[in-house]
Amino acid sequence: MEWILMPLKRYADFSGRSRRKEFWIWYLFVMIMYFVLMYLDAALGLGGSATGYAQGGSVGFNMTGGLLTLLFMLAILVPNIAVAVRRMHDIGKSGWMVLIGLIPLFGWIYVLYLYVQPGQSGPNQYGPDPKGGGADAQVFS
Repeated sequence: MEWILMPLKRYADFSGRSRRKEFWIWYLFVMIMYFVLMYLDAALGLGGSATGYAQGGSVGFNMTGGLLTLLFMLAILVPNIAVAVRRMHDIGKSGWMVLIGLIPLFGWIYVLYLYVQPGQSGPNQYGPDPKGGGADAQVFS
């Protein structure tokens, strides 16, 4: 539970570093919440829809969000950006690199590639190693 709450505790903290584990568990939590809230929106009649289909051996579903999903998206906008910036810091990149994801296709593929990279060992210019890197590591300015 600590990994889910860590980005919320550091709600608007754009400094420091976030490990891959913190980043990916946060996004897993966000995706699960989207599905739950979209279902609740549809079930409670708050503007969402949930439909299923089965055609020619193919089965699937389509869900759209409503009021609850919108409120959740607005509430986690800042923590999403903050954890993404801290993840970039962990690999030694500027937080502004997140904006490359706005470039269609190649931009978000490159940002995804950066997100899965291991963090720099030891402290870097953005702070100490969240994994507790070596004591002999130096801070770069």
